[in-house]
Amino acid sequence: MATGPLRLLFASPTVNPTNHKAKSIPVLNPLDPYGRVFFFSWLGFMVAFLSWYAFPPLLTVTIKKDLKLSQTDVANSNIVALLATFLIRFISGPLCDRFGPRLVFVGILLAGSIPTAMAGLVTSSSGLIALRFFVGILGASFVPCQVWTTGFFDKDVIGTANALTAGWGNAGGGITYFVMPAVFDSLVQHRGLTAHKAWRVAYIVPFIINVAVALGMLLTCTDTPTGKWSERKLTIVEGSPVTPPLDETKDGQVLSQDTKVSELNSKKANYNETNRTPQSSDLEIQLDGHAGLDAIHGEVIVAPTLKEVLYVVCSLPTLTLVSQYACSFGAELALDGILGSYYLVNFPHLGQTKCGQWAAMFGLLNVLFRPLGGYISDLLYRHTSSLWVKKLWLVFLGVVTGVFLLAAGLSNPKSEATMFGLFAGLAFFLEAANGANFSLVPHVYPAANGIVSGTVGAAGNLGGIIFNIIFRYNGAHYDRSVWTIGVISIAINLAVSWIRPVP
Repeated sequence: MATGPLRLLFASPTVNPTNHKAKSIPVLNPLDPYGRVFFFSWLGFMVAFLSWYAFPPLLTVTIKKDLKLSQTDVANSNIVALLATFLIRFISGPLCDRFGPRLVFVGILLAGSIPTAMAGLVTSSSGLIALRFFVGILGASFVPCQVWTTGFFDKDVIGTANALTAGWGNAGGGITYFVMPAVFDSLVQHRGLTAHKAWRVAYIVPFIINVAVALGMLLTCTDTPTGKWSERKLTIVEGSPVTPPLDETKDGQVLSQDTKVSELNSKKANYNETNRTPQSSDLEIQLDGHAGLDAIHGEVIVAPTLKEVLYVVCSLPTLTLVSQYACSFGAELALDGILGSYYLVNFPHLGQTKCGQWAAMFGLLNVLFRPLGGYISDLLYRHTSSLWVKKLWLVFLGVVTGVFLLAAGLSNPKSEATMFGLFAGLAFFLEAANGANFSLVPHVYPAANGIVSGTVGAAGNLGGIIFNIIFRYNGAHYDRSVWTIGVISIAINLAVSWIRPVP
């Protein structure tokens, strides 16, 4: 009985002939073109997240002592790291629509790896804050990760695909709590370096990992299922599939480069002459209401104009997802930064190391819970064909997330079992809400998916900044901040529950 579903994890997927998107996810088959894009999507985001959050594990004691930082300096560096990600996420959406998510992904990994390698040059609090701002570029890798996945997987499985790549990527925030201390300890104990030198050398490791993954992505993957980003509109010619470069054959014969170019130009010429006018665009058609949500042409991402960007960003369906993601992912980012300290206040006998490990578990649960949120969203959609069901599932998760935050904050548990149990329950609903959100994102303006993904992704960081400010304002009263965020989450999710899920 389990043979069928398990086989889909390895087998090359069935492909939708109208848009060349996969109808299943070859999770364990990186040799397949679709499986390879899936593999590099989650791996690229994971290593970016690992580098992005590489400072907190060593900042608590080692870096703080070496640079003589105050608690305010540490808090400011955390906020600045989120600010940079917010800015780059917002602009990376339109960049994905114009240049393609693969190149934007590679560019972000390479750009963020450079300041990571320069950590050894930091000598002051201002230098650390400036460095973490530029390292924050890596957090924006979430946007091309989701846009790239959306371009390769069909709508029946896109929620699962997006949630898997994002959830496994988010786990990098937990993995870094194990990786960076291990690298630091190895340099001190086995290489004889002083703490002053060891923490600086340790940041060469994430630099190497980021560059290696970026090169692998650049050299082994394609922009779209049909090849180049510039040729994505040739995916469909009057509803008939164009043979994709992933399978460059015809009548059993491998096509020569000249033949492929000749046929591609011919199809392009016929398409332009008979099916489209030069003045129209897929996004304009969708915005004007002349194409249905699932119209084939509406799925072709187009380079947006400024007017189109503003229209999409300011529409109610986009703003709804923006506000909900600011509550869910924003709360996750804020909790990632303070959870170890919160545990230490309530359970000082555990010590810094144990508290840090329990805090890491909150991030590591993304491996399971975020994909589950997207999978259930897809399952509900397949059985009902209703986007309202996806929307209501997301609202339900957001409200229950707020309830768990209220319970944890108001009770302020002094029992380890109660505290860890509440935050494990919170992790399920909060991280599942992140996955459910980006299960709905691809349905909102498919021809401008980069804009929507970038705007919603940036909102997560904006929420993180706001909630970090709440934590900073309340100082060591972590319980007060937690229940305050719970009230905000419940109120916002109920406030936007009536808005249509798509335009």
